[in-house]
Amino acid sequence: MDKLEGMRAFVRVVEAGSFTKAAETLDVSKTTVTQLVQQLEANLRIKLLNRTTRKVNVTTAGAAYYERVIRLLAELEDIENNILGESTVPRGLLRVDVPSPFANIILVPALPAFHARFPEIQLDIGASDRKVDLIGDNVDCVVRGGEIADGSLVARRIADLQLGVYAAPSYLREAGMPIHPDDLHGAGHRIVHYRWTNGLPYAMEKSGERIKVGGRHFLAIDDGNAYLTAGLAGLGVLWLPQYMARAHVASGALIPLFTDWRIDPMPLHVAYPPDRYVRKQLRVFIDWIVDLMAQHEPQQR
Repeated sequence: MDKLEGMRAFVRVVEAGSFTKAAETLDVSKTTVTQLVQQLEANLRIKLLNRTTRKVNVTTAGAAYYERVIRLLAELEDIENNILGESTVPRGLLRVDVPSPFANIILVPALPAFHARFPEIQLDIGASDRKVDLIGDNVDCVVRGGEIADGSLVARRIADLQLGVYAAPSYLREAGMPIHPDDLHGAGHRIVHYRWTNGLPYAMEKSGERIKVGGRHFLAIDDGNAYLTAGLAGLGVLWLPQYMARAHVASGALIPLFTDWRIDPMPLHVAYPPDRYVRKQLRVFIDWIVDLMAQHEPQQR
């Protein structure tokens, strides 16, 4: 048997959680993946995976073997890259998940330059604000705003997104212009609630006064584009990264509020599993997106 191919198939089954998903990512048949793993188990004389009709679970021995194999595969690629040097061209499929507004406004418009530089990399982009299981969903990396709560991931801070508070002219005509952030607690005002946050976590500060503002809402949304659309429709006050609001402020569709208050910036991270076989296409994508955010957010740390 080709033990290296068996190792790669086994790693992909563990990460994807199924033989079917592993076969899709390796672009081979499910039968081929099954045979490779079975041959690997026979060669090792140990059971690596427990299979049921619904799920594939790694055994204790399989988990230990997985930890060693992913390091071996990474070392093998490093050896090949060192030998081939600059002639090694990043190629292959890269699965990335990013927030939908970030995809529409920043990432996708910049992709022609990325493709011109790395024509052999195929990107599979999920544009959503949902919480992604990187291993179960077989995603190589995610870009997310806010702190990364999952301590098992490697997170690289790539920008500090400047935030602002905004409302549509139609909303302000109805509710009036709030003077102080606390005015939003009044009966005449409402916010649009973003469901992925616990309230509004970013503090506002002015002249030594530091507060976190909530407010009433009758609408909660879990998608950034829909959240922005709700604000443009006059459904409530929004907290937005400036890159999302800039064009709408310029057109008059959104009015900035509390401009004399400082709002804590939102950190933006790219995150990936620490034990994932970090291929060259992932490394160059991360470096490229760091450079991209340095252009959009010069305040980057």
